[in-house]
Amino acid sequence: MKLLKHALAAAVVATVPFVAQAQVAGGTVLGVTETVSARLANGWSVKKAILGESVYNDANKSEEVGKVDDIIIDTEGYVSYAIVNASKYLGLSSHLVAVPVEQFKVENGHIVLPGVTKEGLRNVPKFEYAKAKK
Repeated sequence: MKLLKHALAAAVVATVPFVAQAQVAGGTVLGVTETVSARLANGWSVKKAILGESVYNDANKSEEVGKVDDIIIDTEGYVSYAIVNASKYLGLSSHLVAVPVEQFKVENGHIVLPGVTKEGLRNVPKFEYAKAKK
């Protein structure tokens, strides 16, 4: 029993310096400044707010022209394209098209593609992912 008490005391003493030096979440700088953190807090979560969301025509807000299927990030680390599924029957087939992100607008919480119709988007050539080099 005495040996167990000494072992526990030694274990507690051994962990004290580590507890005092434990890092708090957000305490380590990983190249992210407060300015960047503030911009991130005001940005969009791709998974929660963009992927799978409907894309609408600006003239007819009830006309869904497709759904956001993916987001493409270029080699510089910038979001460059949104991949929109413009298939005639969503879920049964896919007609993926790449649309530059500058062409999108957000109006009243809806993703809008000004001047685009369902038919017009379906006439855009299909997007195909590049094969990854191994």
